[in-house]
Amino acid sequence: MLMHIKPAILLFAILTLLTGAIYPALVTVLAQVIFPSQANGSLIKGPQGKAVGSALIGQPFSDPGHFWGRPSATSPYPYNAGASSGSNQAPTNPALADAVKARIQALKDADPDNPLPIPVDLVTASGSGLDPHISPAAADYQVNRVAKARKIDPGKLREWVHIHTEARQWGSLGEPRVNVLTLNRALDTIH
Repeated sequence: MLMHIKPAILLFAILTLLTGAIYPALVTVLAQVIFPSQANGSLIKGPQGKAVGSALIGQPFSDPGHFWGRPSATSPYPYNAGASSGSNQAPTNPALADAVKARIQALKDADPDNPLPIPVDLVTASGSGLDPHISPAAADYQVNRVAKARKIDPGKLREWVHIHTEARQWGSLGEPRVNVLTLNRALDTIH
């Protein structure tokens, strides 16, 4: 029996060293060298160099002078990365229908003169509840409200939205999108 236990313990120690120390250390070093920003959370820095958020996780904005992101389904507070999940409510669920109606009403109350149809991503949460992006249509829907609040020309604001619209990944994956945090940070620096 000792003849079988000794190789098992030796193999366990070798695999523990390989998979528990060497491999993670190698991946960490490679990530820091090849993708340093992504390896450190894709953090966005403020004027004093302090992190103000991540390009990968949405943030709540409710001020009329800022673009608003997708609703978050996380709890106990919005965009809680520790509680990433969708609402798991079916389209026929009355609670989801009530939440969407309330979000539509909030958007109409914030910009009562807006004749555009409300894009679905402004009233429904993403699968993770953390999505930092909105569609260009969702950004366009908010241009007049943000322009009024900031007292700037809507055409100039549309240019800023266009500048901050990210193309499809590798030219074919996904849809064009606007990162709400980076757009709002850019607007805060110019106005």
